[in-house]
Amino acid sequence: MMFPSGVTSLPVPMTLSSHSANLPDDQVAITCEDVTISYGAFEAVRNVYLELPRGKVTAFIGPSGCGKSTVLRCFNRMNDLIPSFGLKGRIVYEGQDLYAPNVDPVEVRRRIGMVFQRPNPFPKSIYENIAFGARINGYSGDMDELVERSLRRAAVWDECKDKLNESGYSLSGGQQQRLCIARTIAVQPDVILMDEPCSALDPISTLKVEETMHELKKEFTIVIVTHNMQQAVRVSDMTAFYNAVAVEGGSGKVGYLVEYDETANIFNNPQQQATQEYVSGRFG
Repeated sequence: MMFPSGVTSLPVPMTLSSHSANLPDDQVAITCEDVTISYGAFEAVRNVYLELPRGKVTAFIGPSGCGKSTVLRCFNRMNDLIPSFGLKGRIVYEGQDLYAPNVDPVEVRRRIGMVFQRPNPFPKSIYENIAFGARINGYSGDMDELVERSLRRAAVWDECKDKLNESGYSLSGGQQQRLCIARTIAVQPDVILMDEPCSALDPISTLKVEETMHELKKEFTIVIVTHNMQQAVRVSDMTAFYNAVAVEGGSGKVGYLVEYDETANIFNNPQQQATQEYVSGRFG
């Protein structure tokens, strides 16, 4: 594969700062080791090295088509559903390569939950939206208590408590998204992935979801893809900036990780020119 102006490889990303790399094992949630993601012969993202710290919010930012969501969806094997998907390198969680032959993708998705761009409640009651996943995962405790606790943790209990038997679709868009967050945490994951969870929401609902994230990181590791740089500043502890370059002679782009650091450093003191140009609004 060739790149513009005779370049045969991607720009070299910044070496991770000492405070964001080489974390003790018990402080790392997920590690990417030279991860390249492809769809058929086309490489969508190349050579990603990344350590996601446990108990923090990490934001993925970058222009459209740079691979943010592609990388995110690899963490719980959602890309497996695409027949042409391929992955080289390793994604390690709890010391286990998530793509090893003996790993059950269903169990991966229980341990690493996903909240999608648009609210997608089940066509069931609010109560059953929470109870369904827990039940099929073998939960045998007090279901009423689990439903209330999950809705409280997602900051939507007060809006739901008097209509638990009504359809999840009866809620507003912002409430539906927090219901989906409650549904995700009800199966007791370790990591929550959020793929632009506020892009379809109004500003007030967005603020409530962001407040929920601040509370949830006390118990969960969170990774969020966002096009909203102000949101990344508000909610994240760490930020990974991705970019993409056009493939020479082709119609696509290949994404790569440019820089990864504490969020304050990415926005106030980036080490790469491309990062500086992106966070200052010169492109994107």
